[in-house]
Amino acid sequence: AGHMLTDAAALLFAFLAVRFASRPPNAQHTFGWLRLTTLAAFLNAIALVVITILIVWEAIQRFHHPQPVAGKTMMVIAVAGLLANILAFWILHRGSEERNLNVRAAALHVLGDLLGSVGAIIAAIVILTTGWTPIDPILSVLVSCLVLRSAWRLLQESVNELLEGAPRSLNVDALKRDLRRSIPEVRDVHHVHAWLVG
Repeated sequence: AGHMLTDAAALLFAFLAVRFASRPPNAQHTFGWLRLTTLAAFLNAIALVVITILIVWEAIQRFHHPQPVAGKTMMVIAVAGLLANILAFWILHRGSEERNLNVRAAALHVLGDLLGSVGAIIAAIVILTTGWTPIDPILSVLVSCLVLRSAWRLLQESVNELLEGAPRSLNVDALKRDLRRSIPEVRDVHHVHAWLVG
């Protein structure tokens, strides 16, 4: 429930960032509010890292102190969660905003839950057929590692964008060379500034 609450908060935060980012520039914010989407992606990436660390910690605790698992209840909740997460993931990816860092952060939260639901379904099947409960924390750690890898990449991208780093796809030295070659009047190029917003 706590995990779902943090994910719902992350989606709300991403949604509010998109809404506020659409505001027009004004005298105090001459570039507008678009950077809010990057800030939301950064905070959501941090939340994902923290959540996955907590899930791994809980899984380690369950290895040391196994708890009884209600396989049937687990299966019903996991299937319901899977269906809800598939719907949410589809909604986030059907628009033209899927390249937006903020939307990718929200989608990563949903994807983490989707993978968690799949893991819980597999764990429930194993528990119901064999009674072997360690499968639950094992799959929790596996899913957490997959989500952590993506969350870390998202965190790096959002930090790069917040610090106004150059886009990773842009080779600034090649751009300078191209400008010198393409425009005969240009002898040299200094102080190239390239950054991402939104």
